Amino acid sequence: ESFDDDSGQAVTGKMVAALRSLGFDGVFDTDFAADLTIMEEAAELMNRIQNGGRLPMLTSCCPGWINFFEHEFADLLDVPSSCKSPQQMFGAIAKSYYAKKMNIDPKNMVVVSVMPCLAKKYEAARAEMHSDVDIVISTREVAKMIKEAGIHFNSLQDEDFDNFMGESSGAGVIFGVTGGVMEAALRTAYEWITSETLDNVDFNLVRGLDGIREATIQIKDMEVKAAIASGLGNARTLLTKIRNGEADYQIIEIMACPGGCIDGGGQPYMHGHYEILDRRANALYEEDRNKAIRKSHENPSIIKLYEEFLDKPNSPIAHELLHTHYHCKECD
Repeated sequence: ESFDDDSGQAVTGKMVAALRSLGFDGVFDTDFAADLTIMEEAAELMNRIQNGGRLPMLTSCCPGWINFFEHEFADLLDVPSSCKSPQQMFGAIAKSYYAKKMNIDPKNMVVVSVMPCLAKKYEAARAEMHSDVDIVISTREVAKMIKEAGIHFNSLQDEDFDNFMGESSGAGVIFGVTGGVMEAALRTAYEWITSETLDNVDFNLVRGLDGIREATIQIKDMEVKAAIASGLGNARTLLTKIRNGEADYQIIEIMACPGGCIDGGGQPYMHGHYEILDRRANALYEEDRNKAIRKSHENPSIIKLYEEFLDKPNSPIAHELLHTHYHCKECD
């Protein structure tokens, strides 16, 4: 969209080529870290359900709503997942696992995230996570950099992400649209709970751009009650229900921006043309459908990461690197 192309066009390969032209030594896929987030988050959800933990569990990958939550609902600090966002997980793994494999001193690494979200800048600066990611630039900012460098974006040939943190599943891709984190988690949780293969991975019940959506997903003899909210007004509605003991859910996904990250504050401006959100969402679902792997736990790079470094989801080292905690902002 920043280069006058139609909205809803996937230009991932061109973006990789442009970033290399700008001088980055390695270009990796945040969706790899989205798959990693699902491994940790699905394991945390299963543990809470099976061992009487705090429910509902709220997804935690949107820093905009986390900031709002810490200001307005600090009495519920035990409700969100302790998982870091994909951005922060990527930085933590880049400066540990990747640095070790590539024999690089983490002090000599600069990790730059390209994000659809301005709140990601704040997130990277949080005291408990400030060493994960060094610089965050928005979608609009990277487009400006490409133009200023004189790179003819639309003429670029597609290039692939660097291995071995450049491989992602369709589940990781749909993080960018409201309901996507929920759907990705359900794909993995279903197979882990049932030990059966999930053939139809499309959870259409959690899709759509309505501000609040509810769904009940049958996983064998278990009913998983889910809710999705996008937009902070809708988040307040659901959080108030939790505070009042009126929320009969196991998992809730919240995104601060209406529609999710496709409408993030760092994205190209839509100027009121909200049908663009549909096109952006459809582009992500189309990319998901075309992926050879559509479940996070089947990503070979993720499997290798656990075998070589993390051991298993929610292991001690996974908790040290990939999990965080929250603060009462009004108490500071």
